[in-house]
Amino acid sequence: MTHKEKALQYFSDKFHCSQAVLAAFAPELGITEEQALKLGACFGAGMRKGEVCGACIGALMVLGLMYGQFNKDDVESRMRANKVNVEMMNGFAEKSGSYICNELLGCDIRTEEGIRYARENDLFTDFCPKMVANAVDVLEEIIQNNGEKE
Repeated sequence: MTHKEKALQYFSDKFHCSQAVLAAFAPELGITEEQALKLGACFGAGMRKGEVCGACIGALMVLGLMYGQFNKDDVESRMRANKVNVEMMNGFAEKSGSYICNELLGCDIRTEEGIRYARENDLFTDFCPKMVANAVDVLEEIIQNNGEKE
């Protein structure tokens, strides 16, 4: 099963977009799928506020685990993490139209009427899977261009 198929399966199983993307890459990151699902649990729907899309956040967590700085003296890894962060945000926005959840959905999910609009228009079930797929596509391209994790 590909990363995209796995992420879409998690999402169809009612996990948040952030959980779905992170968990799809868990085995390569040295964490369990359970840990990934727990870690990503509070980031779906733009942290429940319609901010940065949870699928994009899940991808950023993958990149952090792959390229993130963990040694205070390792400036090179900090610069590499910053670089892939910008690549992810820009690539996702280019592919999706934005990286802000409320802009992508066309409603404000901080409000009851925004959530109602999203549900009535099947945005969470029909539109959001496309964002999960887009996040995985951009993420895989970044990984391919930057090499495997350190």
